[in-house]
Amino acid sequence: MGENFVLITGCSGGGESTLIDELRARGHHVVEEPGRRIVSEELEGDRRALPWVDPAAFARRAIEVALADRQAARALSGWVFFDRGLIDAASALDAVTGDAAVEMLCAAHPYHRRVFMAPPWPEIYATDGQRRHGFESGLAEYRRLVAALPALGYEAVTLPKTSVSARADFVLTTLSVDNR
Repeated sequence: MGENFVLITGCSGGGESTLIDELRARGHHVVEEPGRRIVSEELEGDRRALPWVDPAAFARRAIEVALADRQAARALSGWVFFDRGLIDAASALDAVTGDAAVEMLCAAHPYHRRVFMAPPWPEIYATDGQRRHGFESGLAEYRRLVAALPALGYEAVTLPKTSVSARADFVLTTLSVDNR
């Protein structure tokens, strides 16, 4: 399980969600970013699990959402593209709390062996109501993921800084080579 689950992650504000939208438009199954969904819910609720209020609670909630997303996606065929996911949430929890259960949790719920990484791209980075952290914080997150992915047995594939259409072509071509 997990070979058709493709993780798209990287530097916050690097175009992951835009790429996910393009892949959806091309007819692929996609799973929205857990963090943005959680922030939206928390802004409407008690606001306790916001990343700028309680990063550990936010990361724990993101792990729960990522696991539920994976369970729901098991019934889907073909490629399923995840805008961030379990690895992001687990590595964030580890960074905040030192909870070393990351490796066991991620090993039990694998993604495709190639993980697509959006590199830091300050020219397109922007904050909004759900992304309040600055570029430097996103860069730290990116560095953490670059270190975590190979340690978890994944090959990190850097997305080119190009148009969203060309990025989608790159992802799909890379995956088609895996299926030969």
